[in-house]
Amino acid sequence: MTAIRVFERGGAVRRDVAVAGQIAQVWGLSTVQIGDTIGTTATPELPRSFAPPSLETIIVPQRPTERSALHAALAHLAEQDPFINLRMDVEQQEIFVSLYGEVQKEVIQSTLANDFGIAVAFRETSTICVERPTGSGSALELLGKGGNPFLATIGLRIEPGPSGSGITFRLATRAETLPLFVYKSAEEFQRAMAENVQDTLRQGLWGWQVTDCLITMTQSDYVSPATGARDFRLLTPLVLMAALQEAGTVVCEPLHRFQLEIPATTLGVLMPVLARLRATPHTTSLRGAAYELEGDIPAAHVHTLQQQLPRITHGEGTLESAFERYEALRGLAPQRARTDYNPLNRKEYLLHVLRKL
Repeated sequence: MTAIRVFERGGAVRRDVAVAGQIAQVWGLSTVQIGDTIGTTATPELPRSFAPPSLETIIVPQRPTERSALHAALAHLAEQDPFINLRMDVEQQEIFVSLYGEVQKEVIQSTLANDFGIAVAFRETSTICVERPTGSGSALELLGKGGNPFLATIGLRIEPGPSGSGITFRLATRAETLPLFVYKSAEEFQRAMAENVQDTLRQGLWGWQVTDCLITMTQSDYVSPATGARDFRLLTPLVLMAALQEAGTVVCEPLHRFQLEIPATTLGVLMPVLARLRATPHTTSLRGAAYELEGDIPAAHVHTLQQQLPRITHGEGTLESAFERYEALRGLAPQRARTDYNPLNRKEYLLHVLRKL
């Protein structure tokens, strides 16, 4: 930290310390990101929970020669704002940006034009779903057997976890089967394997992020000193996706909790619109000449409701919405195009990774 300025009486004054309750400018913290804690506290830090983005779009430069510059600019913005999530399709050379709403497109577009001189356009917005395991599944790749080209043994079991639990990884292997000549400790090996699992589960059976599950490493083995971290990293996707195929998954869409306030005379017109948008009002109360409604609506239809509300309510309706939960979709699940080397297809995956090696 190289300097602190505290805002006092309408101006910024140089200080050596900023205390709780003050608004300050700080220089020299090059690695700090939004959400980091600065300073010390006498109380335990409470966990922070941010609602996940529920929308996604492809962003393209209006000048094709600026594709690399666009990716670098977006990566820079993502460092400043953890809510800007990037996903790259290497094969199609497409950049995906996660969104919390359509207005965010305008903000990103304006920032790229003003700060980086890059003009961009967006393709149609789509909903970001997740996958949850529906059962338990196990898979095993043995060192030197069954066409395993990596110098490692990995056995994994995947099971459903509680809603909202994310991804939990644990070891259930003997200490002597861990390659501790590569990793400093069992804890470091567990952290590395947990990262491999997290990276793999960014794309499940239908291409969506897999969540709310427990993954247990049931077996491991190595060859000293030839086995490296790369063997475990590249073998993990094959084993984990085979276990996930046995377990099965269900695709879940994001639902928003909405609050509507409308003139009482427009309720009859609004209700059929909510039904078409698969919105479900849970409470309806009359307050004077206005109705207040609260319920759930798929994230995919929030923007449509926002667009139609002024016409339905003659400009007098108000809408507030926020992410609430994920809920299983009925019928044919939507599929998301894969951007990895597709470990669901063993031949294709090995062709890519071995060629890369």
